Amino acid sequence: MHRNRLLSLLGIDLPLIQAPMAGVSSPEMAAAVSAAGALGSIAVGAGDAETARGMIRAVRARTAAPFNVNLFCHAPAAADPAKQAAWIERFASLFAAHGAKPPAELHEIYRSFTVDDAMLAMLLEERPAIVSFHFGLPSDAAIAALKAAGIVLLACATNLAEAGAIAAAGIDAVVAQGWEAGGHRGLFDPDAQDERLGTVALVRLIAAAFDIPVIAAGGIMDGRGIAAALALGASAAQLGTAFLITDESLADSGYRAALANSGGRRTTMTRIVSGRPARILPNRFAALEDSCDDAAIPAYPIAYDLGKALHAAAKAQGEHGYGAHWAGQGAPLARAMPAAELVRTLASELAQALGEKAPA
Repeated sequence: MHRNRLLSLLGIDLPLIQAPMAGVSSPEMAAAVSAAGALGSIAVGAGDAETARGMIRAVRARTAAPFNVNLFCHAPAAADPAKQAAWIERFASLFAAHGAKPPAELHEIYRSFTVDDAMLAMLLEERPAIVSFHFGLPSDAAIAALKAAGIVLLACATNLAEAGAIAAAGIDAVVAQGWEAGGHRGLFDPDAQDERLGTVALVRLIAAAFDIPVIAAGGIMDGRGIAAALALGASAAQLGTAFLITDESLADSGYRAALANSGGRRTTMTRIVSGRPARILPNRFAALEDSCDDAAIPAYPIAYDLGKALHAAAKAQGEHGYGAHWAGQGAPLARAMPAAELVRTLASELAQALGEKAPA
């Protein structure tokens, strides 16, 4: 299979990256994907430095292949006690309906990497091969330190301006996240107008404008999709929803059932669950979006503190309709199998689409 400078930089054989997917991906998934010749990923933004260290070591215990460690670079949340109290009150009846009390107050449950010195220090000690950023970029000093440690850096962009900032910062490759993608939009500013660029247009725009490798993300579920991304000028494709129901996925039974029951035929973009725009399978939580003014939603990830509490309360009563069931528009094409088998299947499909001999 044709190699390019990105594959050489990442140390992988296949132009395939498993998306980080906080809460769903696992060290077992990342290790299986990397060992199969693609790039596995773990998302550590939802934990502290020592939790992240444990995840990195868990992958390393399973494979010597390179893998990606993903971090959140959102602007630290500005607390608004009045807005947060009103948000809690808004959902009090739903908690009561499930025999629970709402949280007394809400907290910023995820610390941004932009202000997490302990996380940076841990990364410089552990030195994973690849680190990627979502929701923005860390400081120039952090980028310089990571690069000096020999770490390859990736960052997500949803438009040309974000891609330009990534290229100017000296990041090694840009993940072009199309509107089709599941989970949280990588917008640097979630309150700015979203250009809603699809993967096809975004990849072509970035590839034409910047001399930086592009990784296509959003709506890609099989080998033909990967081949199409390469034809557009991408050096690799990042797939997340395709790995949702692999054996190593941490998606719970409710999440898997939601995907199976609807087949993922329809998804919707919502910010009510977490405070940031994210693509989700329609459920009871997402259905509340239309009755809610965005201005009433607390900042990310403060709003997510309530979202997680509501899901936990409902789930305890057997109701899974308030889960963060993120999924992209290609969800109907998801396949249940071990992650390594999916990588091999995708590689075979890609070779067939490119008219090449399938890998052994």
